[in-house]
Amino acid sequence: MGSETSAVSVVDFDVAAVRRDFPILARRLPGDLPLVYLDTGATSQKPASVIAKTAEVYAQYNANVHRGVHTLGDQVTSEMEEAREKIRALINAPEVDEVIFTSGTTMSINLVARAWGGRFLKPGDELLLNEMEHHANLVPWQQIANERGATLRFIPLTPDGRLDLEQLDSVLTDRTRLVAVTGMSNVLGTINPIGEIASRARQRGALTLVDGAQSVPHDTLDVQALGIDFLAFSGHKLYGPTGVGVLWGKRELLESMDPFLGGGNMIRRVWKDRSDFGEIPAKFEAGTPPIAQAIGLGTAIDYVNHVGFATIAAYERKLTHYAYRRLSEVAGLRILGPAEEHRGSIVSFVLEGLQANDVSEVLDRKGIAVRAGHHCTMPLHDLLGISASVRASLAFYNTNDEIDALVDALEYVRKVLTKRR
Repeated sequence: MGSETSAVSVVDFDVAAVRRDFPILARRLPGDLPLVYLDTGATSQKPASVIAKTAEVYAQYNANVHRGVHTLGDQVTSEMEEAREKIRALINAPEVDEVIFTSGTTMSINLVARAWGGRFLKPGDELLLNEMEHHANLVPWQQIANERGATLRFIPLTPDGRLDLEQLDSVLTDRTRLVAVTGMSNVLGTINPIGEIASRARQRGALTLVDGAQSVPHDTLDVQALGIDFLAFSGHKLYGPTGVGVLWGKRELLESMDPFLGGGNMIRRVWKDRSDFGEIPAKFEAGTPPIAQAIGLGTAIDYVNHVGFATIAAYERKLTHYAYRRLSEVAGLRILGPAEEHRGSIVSFVLEGLQANDVSEVLDRKGIAVRAGHHCTMPLHDLLGISASVRASLAFYNTNDEIDALVDALEYVRKVLTKRR
């Protein structure tokens, strides 16, 4: 995560103007309630420019990429490759060919697990994970470890939900081949020290893969400065369309890996009994990619760059501080995860004696959209001794007034659910 944001002032940030850029935020719900959208961690809302750009692709130059030698094909290919360059610049990747389009974070991690792990993992090798990871950064490693005879090890968590780096040396060994870690927990909001983890992994000869689904949309991330080897993230959490994601990997690693899928566009030459594969990124982009979605993601990156990642991060820190303080005032409410200085714009909680799904259902009656459940982190919830939690995830289009509405609605929740019992 970037460090330059700490000095940025949010005095001139016009959240009302930002909100006007997102058409859905003006929607009125049944009962003429305003929409209070606090579920960006699941998917972000989309600015009008992204919606318009995606529609433009289909309306004006819809064609397949890298194939048609005609005006439409040339234009759509050019636009998609421009989006790839925008992604490269966003994460400061050395080369644009290292940027692979996928369907999302889950696909990106599975690609590495299969294409890298399937080729290089051997019996006795170790993969280092932790219990705050999303299932998308657990299950693929479980599967490939079982197939290859590798072992999963886990970085312990501190009582407040951070990685216990004092114990890292006890689990990071000369047998560790890869450390898979989230940039920001999708439940606890914990911001992990990726640079330090990658440095210590490298000293042991291990690679580092970062699940950036939650962290990339909220602050700058420089893959070269962090010294990581793979980065996965999703377009739909970065104010772009659904159905598109990114895998970045170092060239030498991508070139050493076998293709994940076979078919069109990923080959150089096919014979009846064998094939030669294409260069990266085509090697990992079999079939028709998410074309309009990729182009829309490029426009989303234009949008957040226009607002400014430093500005976004500073505003969201201030908003999270307000949310943390106000929710702490609610009787019987326990916030999960670390103190504010160690967390991003996610505040998950439990209400004493109440089920998370019931809380979410009643909040919806007040027009407030939050997420309830295990959030694809069952091992974490097991560790916390709870089956589910309520998550409010914030973005730079949210306001203090919406936090106040959430707090007021939680008082209503308590009255309604207490009467039920």
